[in-house]
Amino acid sequence: MASSPIDPLLELADDLVARARRGGADVAEAVARSGAELSTKVRLGEPELVEEAGHRSVGMRVMKGRRVALTSTSDLTPAGLDRFVRDALELADLSQEDPFAGPADPDLIARGAFPELELFDPSNAEVDAASALARARAGEQAARDFDPRITNSEGATFGRSAGAVAVALSGGFRAGYLASFASLSVVPVAEDAGGKKRRGHHYSAKRFLADLDAPEAVGREAARRTLRKLGARKVPTCEAPVVFDPDAARSIIGTFAGCIMGGAIWRKSSYLMGREGTRVASELVTIVDDPLIPRAPGSRPFDGEGLPSRRNVVVEGGVLRTYLCDSYSARKLGRASTGSASRGGGGGVGASTTNFLVQAGATSHDDLVRATARGLYVTEMMGFGFNPVTGDFSRGAAGFWIEDGELAYPVSEVTISLNLDDLMQRIDLVGDDLDFRSSTVAPTLRVSSMTISGS
Repeated sequence: MASSPIDPLLELADDLVARARRGGADVAEAVARSGAELSTKVRLGEPELVEEAGHRSVGMRVMKGRRVALTSTSDLTPAGLDRFVRDALELADLSQEDPFAGPADPDLIARGAFPELELFDPSNAEVDAASALARARAGEQAARDFDPRITNSEGATFGRSAGAVAVALSGGFRAGYLASFASLSVVPVAEDAGGKKRRGHHYSAKRFLADLDAPEAVGREAARRTLRKLGARKVPTCEAPVVFDPDAARSIIGTFAGCIMGGAIWRKSSYLMGREGTRVASELVTIVDDPLIPRAPGSRPFDGEGLPSRRNVVVEGGVLRTYLCDSYSARKLGRASTGSASRGGGGGVGASTTNFLVQAGATSHDDLVRATARGLYVTEMMGFGFNPVTGDFSRGAAGFWIEDGELAYPVSEVTISLNLDDLMQRIDLVGDDLDFRSSTVAPTLRVSSMTISGS
């Protein structure tokens, strides 16, 4: 029976932990990774990029008392690993003490079997460069053939990746898992009045190849999204309802996610500091962080500190229930970890989201638009105008003007603004159209009123 790619990584991580402990570390934690990626791009039917690479690396966090050091290397030769461990121990001696430093609570460490989350597709590796280029070419050609007004293209890209990660902790945890991902994106260009170029795009991304949308379907949808931008104009400055399509809503929810991290709270860099148990969104809004969804992009069997993955309800009926914490931020805030630690390739640990999603409502996308007599339908946002301390939010936007419950005409070059605290609390309709193409997910959302700055 063939060994798993995880086994040699676990052996490597175990060995590094043992060496660091023998060298005087009180705590040693190692993460070993290996993987391969293929990226391809075509433009106007011709290949522009074929890039394939493999990688192997290790990262380690060591502690001597309350002194912490982080190191990483991709030099896995015996001499390179000797130097790696030696450097980690020397850096720990040089670092300052941190009273909150330490490993995860050993009572919380995962024991026993992990859930099967279907994170790895063996057929991923079977897509070679020629097959990847063919997928990208089919997507782009479908977009170019869709309508003669599609006159150019910024190309189509297909990429796939697969890898293994193994974590070994001196506290007794050792485990790993395999993961894969594949994506296809198409970006057509259409000519508009006055020589303006209108660019649209669409993409499909999944852990399993068979779950990807067909290249032709991606291309046709990219063309549709491009053509509907023709004739875009500004609207007069006004206050009106704003409907965010799932991609734009995902950006809003991702912004909110940064404000509920334990690190942002203890650093006092979030407007949500001290807001647990209070209303931070509309009662229609429930937000969960769920790493246990099979095949979802952010799923994982355990967190970066070896704690079992768990579903956290962050906002329930508009009320903030918890911040997301790793062990360090939890200690700073006088609480327990929420199993939200993420361990980077360099061995560093911090809190992060997994599958961070707004639970779907009962209103269909079309009904939500029909229920809006007049307002702005946002399909994309530009720039980054957000202050996490105050919640002030202002971004460039494009989409469509809604009149009498229908998308009347395309809109561009406008700015939408409202404090994020008010924005979340003014959500008055939640769609039913969740799409797990990314690890931050939201359905169509309507905000009852925002400032729209136009002409």
